[in-house]
Amino acid sequence: MTKKKIVLSCLFQANGYHKGAWRTPEAEAGADTDIDHYIRMAKRLEEGLFDVFFLADTPATRTENLEIWTKSPIYQNGLEPITVLTALAMNTKYIGLGGTMSTSFFEPFNIARQFAALDHISKGRAAWNVVTSANDYAARNFGLDRLPPHGERYEKAKECVEVVKAYWDTWEDGAFIFDKENAMQFDPKKYHVVDHEGKFFKVYGGLNVARSPQGHPVIIQAGASDAGKELAAETAEIVFGTGSGMQAAKAFYDDLKGRMAKYGRDTSQLNILSGFDAVIGDTEKEAEEKFEYLQSLVPVELSVMYLCMDLEAKLLDLPLDEPVPLDRIPKVSNNHTVYFNQIAELIREGKTLREIATSYRRGNRVMRGTAEQVADFMENWVAAGCGDGFMMPIGYYPGNLDDYVDKVIPILQERGSYKTEYASTTLRENLGLIRPKNRYAAD
Repeated sequence: MTKKKIVLSCLFQANGYHKGAWRTPEAEAGADTDIDHYIRMAKRLEEGLFDVFFLADTPATRTENLEIWTKSPIYQNGLEPITVLTALAMNTKYIGLGGTMSTSFFEPFNIARQFAALDHISKGRAAWNVVTSANDYAARNFGLDRLPPHGERYEKAKECVEVVKAYWDTWEDGAFIFDKENAMQFDPKKYHVVDHEGKFFKVYGGLNVARSPQGHPVIIQAGASDAGKELAAETAEIVFGTGSGMQAAKAFYDDLKGRMAKYGRDTSQLNILSGFDAVIGDTEKEAEEKFEYLQSLVPVELSVMYLCMDLEAKLLDLPLDEPVPLDRIPKVSNNHTVYFNQIAELIREGKTLREIATSYRRGNRVMRGTAEQVADFMENWVAAGCGDGFMMPIGYYPGNLDDYVDKVIPILQERGSYKTEYASTTLRENLGLIRPKNRYAAD
């Protein structure tokens, strides 16, 4: 019996996603803005046959508490995703290239054009991460005091995706014929105006670039709220899975895939990738020592600040070694629902602020073990129906990445759980996704 092949995507941050990664001896100062560093890491990921190189992004920077944020520079200094991914497209051949662009702050035409261009440049490897944005820093960069309500943001996102996809279908396949003899560069019958008037967008026009190699770049989505899951069930082809344990992850997996039928979609057309990272050693003891070293590089007040951000609450004034008062939990969340719920549950369990701050990792399982143990976990997770693979916020570069590529992946390949070569040069084909038909073209 052929085993299901695990899908792997790297959630990339220049020095790594562990809050202490930038302070390790091997971390490169200035890596955040060094395109050569991005290229080296993307090539290394491609050596490991990763399916996607993914750049998360926020169109904002923190504007207060900078004396704490300086201890963890994530999102304070970094290159814009499309620009980076275009450079990577010229230096890689197979790995998918995914990036974030917010439906709350970018117009559908700009989104459609930039990702279509990336798909052409990469010859069919582009992926758009659809987000509504989840902090008021971004809102204030665009003239707002705070983000619109959660439900309204998702309503706008749904309409935005519809318009973007319509733009991607402006031109039918083969519309550009380059007939020099008859002075016809394109066939006018294969051009279709985008005429849309909705609650949030009114457009009349078309995309000024030919239909891209994938037809539509791959759609990524991460919402865990009910509105987020509905949007994903209707539109997404990659989703970041949630649930810190197998039971919760499987429930999310079954719930989301169970919603797809009403949109006429087959479950094979959605890859749910669970958040997972691991610190790997030749022995469990060595892995634990590596992890404890990384943890020692993270000031506790920084970890508390991350809690404040995801809980949308003030916690810095509280004693570290006492339980967090229940009245500090806001009644509702307007940002990342899944992170909010995880922190709120830890508070309800009576854990101290220090315990919560030092253990909270945004739902990602931080495993410490040998390469064999990590491979066992990954195989069992996918076999149990908890996910189709993993969205991996690799902890630190290059060492943590090297451990995956040189130690874990060969074990998975030997067991038949991971590919030994790319199936194609397009992301859709590598993920087993169908190429969308142009809505205007005759069958």
